[in-house]
Amino acid sequence: MPEIELSAGTIAYEDTGGSGPVVVLLHGLVHDATVWRKVVAGLGRDHRCIAPTLPYGAHRTPMRADVPLSPDSVNELIAEFLDRLDLREVTLVENDCGRAQTVAGRHPERLARLVLISCEAFDNYPPGVPGKMISLVCKVPGGIAVMARVLGLKPLRRLPIGFGALTKRPVPDEIADGWLRPLLTDKAIRHDFRRYNAGVRRTELLEAVEGLRKFDRPALVVWATEDRMMPREHGRRLAELLPRGRLLEIEDSCTLIAEDQPERLTQALRTFVAEPAGERS
Repeated sequence: MPEIELSAGTIAYEDTGGSGPVVVLLHGLVHDATVWRKVVAGLGRDHRCIAPTLPYGAHRTPMRADVPLSPDSVNELIAEFLDRLDLREVTLVENDCGRAQTVAGRHPERLARLVLISCEAFDNYPPGVPGKMISLVCKVPGGIAVMARVLGLKPLRRLPIGFGALTKRPVPDEIADGWLRPLLTDKAIRHDFRRYNAGVRRTELLEAVEGLRKFDRPALVVWATEDRMMPREHGRRLAELLPRGRLLEIEDSCTLIAEDQPERLTQALRTFVAEPAGERS
């Protein structure tokens, strides 16, 4: 997996290469780029799919200790990533975390399209019981290590405070093990995770609404009808506030649609990217 040195530290990313339309895929907390593996396998044949592993706890290289790490700084890191790779006419896709909403509002210059998939939005931040649990354990000495050990126990992975809140079907053990290993084995990664969560501003995604209202490119909102973390009405609200937004709901799935319904999600992305972008206002 290639790496790039950014101002906050080293970011690893998957890049299928090629000259097809550029699709950048952003994941959520305690996941890495492998959460997109099934989508990339289908879409990457004729699209350039790029999936960075962001500093959300499953990253392997700690971020620089002298650089702030928070959701706000990750927004700027994503914009820097797009700039440094000189990516143009990007379809920016997010699932679970809400960083793409702020990036689209503040740094739309490299974006052609936006896709928001069952994600934090409005006042649902941190989202649901698992999001609030993470905020709590980050404030308790040793809490992150305990959380990682609990989630590392295979019989407990389907708990509604863990991966069981995010998917209808079990995440393969080898994938989940990869997500958890950095938190289990590296104190510096746990420190990054604590720093990131300590920097959460509950108003960030409410503030992002104004930027989304001005985002004049095509936007697709994809929502899981059985999501336990992200309210179903938030999908409709996001689609309505985006000037060129529309909503697609996918059944038989929870938050991580790339895990539960990868074929349907891949086809939705393929169709959306192929549509004419039209004129920008």
